[in-house]
Amino acid sequence: MLRHILGQAKKHPSLIPLFVFIGAGGGGAALYLLRLALFNPDVCWDKKNNPEPWNKWGPNDQYKFYSVNVDYSKLKKEHPDF
Repeated sequence: MLRHILGQAKKHPSLIPLFVFIGAGGGGAALYLLRLALFNPDVCWDKKNNPEPWNKWGPNDQYKFYSVNVDYSKLKKEHPDF
């Protein structure tokens, strides 16, 4: 499969940017899925030691990928402890 792609790239050099951008897009999507699986508080991998990981996150912790107008260091706690 890879040999076929490289053969097409040698015959048609204008396809090289297409392969680069498709590869970068697939790699970026894979990295984003990995980030969601490892660092999102809604995902629980270890149910014995930490059954509810979302309760450990405080209001000052930023778990969103990008926030426009919110400064998480200045937020106060508005929910009860469980």
